[in-house]
Amino acid sequence: MKRLRVLMTRREIVPERLPGSTTVVFDVFMATTTLLTILENGARGVYPAASLEEAEEVRARLEAAGADVLRGGEQDAALIDGYDHGPFPEEYAPEVVANKDVIFVTTNGTRAIADAASSERILLGSLRNAPAVARHLQESETDSIHLVCAGSAGRFTVEDFLGAATIISNMDLTGWRLNDAAWLAKDFAARYKGEEKQALAQSRAGRWFFDNDRPAAFDFVADIGASGLIPEMSRGKAISHQDLKPHT
Repeated sequence: MKRLRVLMTRREIVPERLPGSTTVVFDVFMATTTLLTILENGARGVYPAASLEEAEEVRARLEAAGADVLRGGEQDAALIDGYDHGPFPEEYAPEVVANKDVIFVTTNGTRAIADAASSERILLGSLRNAPAVARHLQESETDSIHLVCAGSAGRFTVEDFLGAATIISNMDLTGWRLNDAAWLAKDFAARYKGEEKQALAQSRAGRWFFDNDRPAAFDFVADIGASGLIPEMSRGKAISHQDLKPHT
């Protein structure tokens, strides 16, 4: 029996249950969306780090090898002292990241990636690439999928749940056994089909973009299916697969 499970926050991860499975991690606002953007914009290497200490270890190793390194991210929603950039996708334009190695650390998303390390495969999901990731999962013939919502400080977030729901809505679930959260995500996707942005805008994090006069940034994050890139973790580095089917 094939199994698809949605985990509402990263704290629901049980590492012993992940071996043999494909895990998709969502931190829509902002880690996985920004990591996707960094890859799309031509970074030589992208390294999600679980902590500031790990980020420094990676930096030392890369710089010792002569790499041109950028550091970015946030901790507790604040910029990190001494880092080059924050957590937002627009900070990582092609002219900023091209041919550079980028180390990226956040409070929730990159920790969720680390928490899922015992999985056979770890993919990075966002609203922008969710349909492509769904096709990739369908074609991979995996029989165990975990969709992990990073959440915020251990709390459920609408945006990550919407990411998981969008994956589910783009898959043929015949023959799959869903956990309760996956069934809820399936219903959520059907309820808000065609109105995903409106649902997202009502969320706590969604409202932040409008309260801070950043509607363009919101539209970028909420553009479902805009990207065909599928980031996958490989030995601490995010690499990319390209889905060649057109965005519709």
